[in-house]
Amino acid sequence: TTEHLKLYKMSERFSDLPKLVFSNIEISFIFSHTPQVPFTDLLDAAKCVVKALFIREKYISLSMQSFCRTTARYLQEELGGQPLDVNTFEEMPESSASASGLFFYDSSELDLPYPDLQEYIADMNMMMALIINGPVKSFCYRRLQYLSSKFQMHILLNEMKELAAQKKVPHRDFYNIRKVDTHIHASSCMNQKHLLRFIKRAMKKYPGEIVHVEQGRGQTLSEVFESMNLTAFDLSVDTLDMHADRNTFHRFDKFNSKYNPIGESILREIFIKTDNHIEGKYFGHIIKEVMADLEESKYQNVELRLSIYGRSRDEWDKLAQWAVKHKVYSDNVRWLVQVPRLFDVYHTKKQLSNFQEMLENIFIPLFEVTVNPSSHPQLHLFLQHVVGFDSVDDESKPEHHIFNLDSPKPVNWTEEDNPPYSYYLYYMYANMTVLNHLRRQRNLNSFVLRPHCGEAGPIHHLVSGFLLSENISHGLLLRKAPVLQYLYYLAQIGIAMSPLSNNSLFLSYHRNPLPEYLSRGLMVSLSTDDPLQFHFTKEPLIEEYSIAAQVWKLSSCDMCELSRNSVLMSGFSHQVKSNWLGPHYLKEGQEGNDIRRTNVPDIRVAYRFETLCEELNLITQAVQSEELETIEEQGSLCMGAGLARH
Repeated sequence: TTEHLKLYKMSERFSDLPKLVFSNIEISFIFSHTPQVPFTDLLDAAKCVVKALFIREKYISLSMQSFCRTTARYLQEELGGQPLDVNTFEEMPESSASASGLFFYDSSELDLPYPDLQEYIADMNMMMALIINGPVKSFCYRRLQYLSSKFQMHILLNEMKELAAQKKVPHRDFYNIRKVDTHIHASSCMNQKHLLRFIKRAMKKYPGEIVHVEQGRGQTLSEVFESMNLTAFDLSVDTLDMHADRNTFHRFDKFNSKYNPIGESILREIFIKTDNHIEGKYFGHIIKEVMADLEESKYQNVELRLSIYGRSRDEWDKLAQWAVKHKVYSDNVRWLVQVPRLFDVYHTKKQLSNFQEMLENIFIPLFEVTVNPSSHPQLHLFLQHVVGFDSVDDESKPEHHIFNLDSPKPVNWTEEDNPPYSYYLYYMYANMTVLNHLRRQRNLNSFVLRPHCGEAGPIHHLVSGFLLSENISHGLLLRKAPVLQYLYYLAQIGIAMSPLSNNSLFLSYHRNPLPEYLSRGLMVSLSTDDPLQFHFTKEPLIEEYSIAAQVWKLSSCDMCELSRNSVLMSGFSHQVKSNWLGPHYLKEGQEGNDIRRTNVPDIRVAYRFETLCEELNLITQAVQSEELETIEEQGSLCMGAGLARH
């Protein structure tokens, strides 16, 4: 048909596959086009995908986070940098609602057109309509299937060439390339044996130290264990009972209780908390031992997460005081701050009166120290090593509210129910956006949003993550949403995946989509999440790679690619990444790859870049083709009208 011929002509510039290989099925394979899908549906689908990318680019550019350079270039050069007018979905009704809960000082210096509440909800509604649109789902699903098949073809043709390229590199192998654990919590960054040995040492070294106050009376460390009828000799890994097992599957409450050594919350407070009677002394020592192990291994790095709860205004100062006092600094470590979504718990306990108070407790100290570093000197030092924010909690909890224009503003959110995920994420993003602009004006480091997202719960979590986040953790549910998975691929949004963690909590290992994501070209990395609960060895990140390689039969090139992705996704500085990946790592394609440092063959990097460019070409050229046809039709109509008048 004419439509098939159009597709065939367009495919000639996108396909780098030999014409003779696919012969008559080339068009259906490359464009995933069948007679059941009208040509106009394909164009509409491509147009919707481009519109979604423009929406994300708007949010990410305003918040000063990074956007895939290749994708941004296509949006700017091929489509002129202007969002397309998509009339596929109904427009949102006009409203004067705007975002509240934004805090900043010296507003005369800030001219920031951040997306307000009305715009965000309109974009969310458009995205939700897009991901359930039939033609768009079909288009994205077929593109993903094509990417999987194309990677298998690449492996068949080039696997031996990749291996030969790696063997030619002197000295370098998987063990001595840089890799970053992009998702790990500080309170469980050690393994069980490490924590057990530390507890035993503490009982011998500090038996008379007062570590807890109960009803006005101080308790020494030895008295705490005597009250449990335990001695240092009695303790074992089995006694600690901190490893996740079959009973934690889909039981996040039981998983949280595993953080308590011997099932006692008092021991959790003493040994793995920063804010306790001994000012986090033991926890600081454990973190420094973990850092020493990382420095000894040299090539392993981590991004540890510490919690800020938003219950009081002085939490930041206490956390910074702990970090500075115990000198928890290492070249191998960067920090992220996680904010648990527990407003309902704090509100029930009368610790917070409304959600606005929680936002103020989290962000006002950050604005104060940005405007005047001497107001919080220790916090100013600590923030220089903080790279971003995380949003954490059990995503599978039911949400009793839908975030829309009728939702209460933060100052009016006094209900007992917890605000929905997208509510938390939007107000974190909005505050961080203003804060980042303020910090950039003062030549200070800025922060990115990297939340837990898509582990469980509804699909709109992933929509919020797509709009507002630089990277996400988990992303398991993308396997059920082809439109979002394709968009995450085109935008190259980082996904830190933890298969061993998921295996104990939400998804069996053999069902984990990581190998599928990797084959399609999504920006995925391996991470440990909680070594204390899931790992046994002194090097949990290597353990994670080892099991993944054995189960999924990953090649050396695959593992090195995952390692390179982890560095690119991480919050380490440009200078550090230049040293780890090569001075030209920001360049696109194989020009930015230095196999002598990454051990990733140029063949693999070139394949990823060319494939991404072809996908972007496909959607942008399809849109341009429609625009040209519209212009030609309008020109013909004008000419006809002119002849009629003549």
